Amino acid sequence: MDHLDDIDHRSLRGADCRILSAFHARGADPRVASAARALSRAGEHGTLWLAAGLAGAAVDGGRRGAWLRGTTLTAGAHLVSMGVKRVVRRPRPAHVQPLVRTLGRHSFPSSHAASAAAAAVAFGTLGGYAIPPLAAAMCLSRLVVGVHYPSDVAAGAALGALTARIGTRWMNKGGAHG
Repeated sequence: MDHLDDIDHRSLRGADCRILSAFHARGADPRVASAARALSRAGEHGTLWLAAGLAGAAVDGGRRGAWLRGTTLTAGAHLVSMGVKRVVRRPRPAHVQPLVRTLGRHSFPSSHAASAAAAAVAFGTLGGYAIPPLAAAMCLSRLVVGVHYPSDVAAGAALGALTARIGTRWMNKGGAHG
């Protein structure tokens, strides 16, 4: 049975590498590379999503508390992903040349994807309908720039979405005036 487990593991790892290579190849187009780099910079430490949440709180006074709690959930998802990353310690992909520099050496899970998915879920419930497609683009950009395997992005997105989904009741407490 160990032999079968090894084959499945190698097969998944191979698929991870092939999918990453296919997305990374799209970065050969300078326009795609530029957009992916911009998303990468904007997503560092969840900055884009935190700014979106604070902007939502500023313009939607009736739901200011919900926007701020959603922003807290987004930051929390990012912090949890960083903690998991320190435990798992998976190295970043070595078979592609990254298009951006990273702040850390570890790849699993993608913190960009965690904060993006958390923002998509949290702010999407508040009517931030532009956030989910932008979050999806953020997740894919991590593959284009070559700094995460697809499984890193999927795990980060799942962690972020789950964090925000679990916190939705807390986020929306107090109704429209919370």
